[in-house]
Amino acid sequence: MTTENATETETEAGAGPGPKTFLVLHGFQNHRPPGHWQHWLAGRLRERGHEVRYPQLPSPDAPVLAEWLDALEEHGKRPARGEFVVLAHSLSVLLWLRAGARRPDADRVLLVAPPSPPVTASTPEIAAFADGLDLTRTGVEARLVYGDGDPYCPEGADLHYGRPLGLDLDHVPGGAHLNPDNGYGDWPSVLEWCEDPSVRVRGR
Repeated sequence: MTTENATETETEAGAGPGPKTFLVLHGFQNHRPPGHWQHWLAGRLRERGHEVRYPQLPSPDAPVLAEWLDALEEHGKRPARGEFVVLAHSLSVLLWLRAGARRPDADRVLLVAPPSPPVTASTPEIAAFADGLDLTRTGVEARLVYGDGDPYCPEGADLHYGRPLGLDLDHVPGGAHLNPDNGYGDWPSVLEWCEDPSVRVRGR
């Protein structure tokens, strides 16, 4: 499978006890810019001795569902030891929910600011991601983080995903799409959650 840019995967030498592995999945038209909270988070986690997989998913401006599913399977292989945590933003939330049996065997998942099914279906480049959503894998601790005023999910992600799927919910007032345009270049609360799942994700 061809991907744009190599996967950014690093394991820091001399990691302390209990290192974790994180898979960070970006959204539509995201080229992993340094100003995005996911880029910031990957750097902070590596500094703390964790392994971070932060792949450039193929053709981010015109994603093909089958190629993104292949990439999810490729980069989602469970590590030999330690906790495996997935963080998905925007379109990659729908990728995770569409994956079914190909969904990686993660210990916990943070699903951030998914676009609504109507918005996704009305956008030709990503319409294929709109249908067939499920969260059937048992034993995965999944939490949905969403802001109000999200133009890509105006009805509310809790309405479309959180309540129907019975997800744990963290609401961020005024968070909108929880991206750099909304001030989310760094996000300390998510970093805290990465190391302690009891932390509730808050706004900046």
